[in-house]
Amino acid sequence: MAFFKYSLIRGILFLAFFLIAYLAVDLSPLTSALVGALFAFLVSYLFFRKQREGATAVVAKTFAPNAATTQSAGAVADADAEDALIDANPDIWIDADRKSGTAGYDKTEEA
Repeated sequence: MAFFKYSLIRGILFLAFFLIAYLAVDLSPLTSALVGALFAFLVSYLFFRKQREGATAVVAKTFAPNAATTQSAGAVADADAEDALIDANPDIWIDADRKSGTAGYDKTEEA
């Protein structure tokens, strides 16, 4: 259902942008199709992430139901530990992008 929903959204976006380019801007049908496809892609990429990920999950589950994860066992264990910590303590914030030992580090202190 998620794949159908996302495809329907993309189709409606394409049709809307195609008609705008063809009727309002008066471009050729081929150029209008290219403009419609480009803008439908951009809008769906920027604003419909949740639906895109749902559609991707459906496709992955359909074509590779037994596929292994691409993450290492250590990365999966770290993610599980962080999830458990957040579930147990909702007031704790984890910044996984920051390397350890850099909290509060300011380059202006070196000078």
